[in-house]
Amino acid sequence: MNKNERVKFIQNKLQQLYPNPPVPLDHSDSYTLLIAVLLSAQCTDERVNKITPLLFEKADNPYDMVKMSVDEIADIIRPCGLSPMKSKGIWGLSKILIEQHNGKVPQNFPDLEKLPAVGHKTASVVMAQAFNQPAMPVDTHIHRLAQRWGLTNGRNVTQTAKDLKRLFPQEIWNDLHLQIIFYGREFCSARACYGLECEICTTIYPNRKKPFIHKKP
Repeated sequence: MNKNERVKFIQNKLQQLYPNPPVPLDHSDSYTLLIAVLLSAQCTDERVNKITPLLFEKADNPYDMVKMSVDEIADIIRPCGLSPMKSKGIWGLSKILIEQHNGKVPQNFPDLEKLPAVGHKTASVVMAQAFNQPAMPVDTHIHRLAQRWGLTNGRNVTQTAKDLKRLFPQEIWNDLHLQIIFYGREFCSARACYGLECEICTTIYPNRKKPFIHKKP
């Protein structure tokens, strides 16, 4: 298969398997999604979904969140890891939302990325899933599969995002990043397949004999 054929096959297979992919992080609005995505850094979605109800029971909006101390937030979110940094980010961004955005999560990349502990990937998830704006959030899992599938030679997630945006139509970006994540978890994980076993890998690279070693971001 050439690259265009690979792209078409991958797109069709993912759409067949996951026609309506759900957002894996439990949330009720743009603010709770933002906090959940922030907590998901170096943490599983499953664990985040166990912790966020405890946090949101006390504060599910920026006004209540700033009434808590950073230490109180850290105590609740500790199972998610990186709690000192994440708790400061949660408290700090909540304060900024109140002071600069009337308590609302901004619906644009520049303002989102100015918030503490919010990088481009987190902002992309919020733009895509909270505001339905075209975005291509790329984490290490999507980066790995994009390399296995010959969609990018990028050494970092930024280049991989650019390559995926170029290859796939904009109207499917918001679903596509979720579809790739779900496929990776089910069929093509970091410690399985290695480019040799799942249906997508074996179909697009039938002659691959050795495990594919991806370039870490």
